[in-house]
Amino acid sequence: FGFCCFQEFISCFLCFQRVALLVAADIDALCACKILQALFHCDQIQYTLVPVTGWQDLSTAFLEHKEQFRYFVLINCGANVDLLELLQPDDDSVFFICDTHRPVDVINVYNDTQIKLLIKQDDDLGVPSYDDIFRDEEENEEGGDSGNESEEGSEPSGKRRRFDEVIERQRARREWEARRREILFDYEQYEYHGTSAAMMFFELAWILTKDTKDMLWWAIIGLTDQWVHDKITHMKYVTDIATMQRHVSRHNHKNEDEENSLSIDCMRISFEYDLRLTLYQHWSLYESICNSCYTSCSFKLWTLNGQKKLQEFLADMGLPLKQVRQKFNSMDLTIKENLREVIEESSNKYGMKDIRVQTFGVHFGFKNRFLAADMVHATAALLESTEKDDSGGDNFIKALDSLSRSNLDGLHSGIDLAKRKLMAIQQTVASCICTNLILSQGPFLYCYLMEGTPDVKLFSKPMALILLSKYLLKAFVHSTRNKRCKLLPLIMAAPKDVEKGTVIVLLSFKWIISHCLFFGRAFEKAAESTSSRTLHDNFDTSIIELKTEDRSKFLDALITLLS
Repeated sequence: FGFCCFQEFISCFLCFQRVALLVAADIDALCACKILQALFHCDQIQYTLVPVTGWQDLSTAFLEHKEQFRYFVLINCGANVDLLELLQPDDDSVFFICDTHRPVDVINVYNDTQIKLLIKQDDDLGVPSYDDIFRDEEENEEGGDSGNESEEGSEPSGKRRRFDEVIERQRARREWEARRREILFDYEQYEYHGTSAAMMFFELAWILTKDTKDMLWWAIIGLTDQWVHDKITHMKYVTDIATMQRHVSRHNHKNEDEENSLSIDCMRISFEYDLRLTLYQHWSLYESICNSCYTSCSFKLWTLNGQKKLQEFLADMGLPLKQVRQKFNSMDLTIKENLREVIEESSNKYGMKDIRVQTFGVHFGFKNRFLAADMVHATAALLESTEKDDSGGDNFIKALDSLSRSNLDGLHSGIDLAKRKLMAIQQTVASCICTNLILSQGPFLYCYLMEGTPDVKLFSKPMALILLSKYLLKAFVHSTRNKRCKLLPLIMAAPKDVEKGTVIVLLSFKWIISHCLFFGRAFEKAAESTSSRTLHDNFDTSIIELKTEDRSKFLDALITLLS
């Protein structure tokens, strides 16, 4: 069904008059939005862009625009709920949904009149068959008039036969409904992510022969966002990287003559193995090592022994501290030329065998070079900025604009915010580990950031709290000797809105497998059993908002439920 809808979207795309574009607040969705905006611009299609941060936003946006638009494109939202039940649209409204959230609601899968799912053909959704989960209404259980007429001569035996038939039908229906519940439970018990939305829309542009290097770069950033925020497995990342690499080779070969003639303004994308050191080309090497999750956890930099190991590591590389502590751009050219090889060689001695990662870089002209992960961190920092009183809509536009190569000032501003965010995460992790804030609650680990914790306002935002929780979980695994605790997920809570008295709660796993346990359902049951006041508004069901005073009883119910 996904491929057919993709072709249908192309057909509708070519005749769109006006369309409402509803975009979730994540980096992959922003990149997909940029690609679709460029396509709309090519064909002079009018559209209205509406950022949505949750289900309430989505409902409000639809209500405000349903009179003006027939076609709605939803990016990274809408797939994992019964959308028609949520929005109650008119019969002529059509929704094209490109959403990475899985599982897709079965109603959305089989309602192909108004719901059009844009899903990669080789993405295995594992959707149950129609006959297993849907059943036409049965005929009148007591039979028709013809049956009554035929039974007139032997009324008692006829009634007995009809009664037995009704009982049999009811028994068969109960068995079918029990089997249906079991099938749906198996299908819905896991939560995971599919192919990047930005990659999907880049494929659309490619099919239409309207793809550009900018679109390709946005698709790469969308994929990298999934990797940075641990939404996909490493195998899925490597597979999709290979797909993008083929497109990069095609574009580079196609534009060789153009790049040579316009080198000062050219855009050059390259596939490369680079270091797992966050923002190191826009920072000092020392600060990047200290604030990158991979190296910080490997050295256990929150301990004195870890700090000593870091000094030994730098000495082993033979890099002067003066060089390591200054801006990367100011380092001696001879050191920079061999830096990757030197770091990789020394990292192997210290057990960091995965210091290199497959990624992409981009050059804008001669001077500006960025890695895809740099773009993700910078854009995420702008999107969730808490520095000023800007609204979520203002942050959304700033983040969207930072993806354009014409707005490098905005991108550099995002990089500065990202550095501060990463330092806040590192300091918070060190504090939580050293003060034993991570508690084992039986089936999971738990950590709560108290009000008054430094930079706690930053962690009221989902992406920032996701990065913190994943960093904290990895740090805990490196520091604990309890083998059982090393396998447990972490439930993280932080103040959300002090005035309303709410906290944000989310779940992190150490290992990202092809499917992650659907904790959203457990959250719902725990809230229901304790009458806890929760808000399940995030498109990721494993992120909820909870009243602060209900936190203890909600946690107790969750422990009981999962034990």
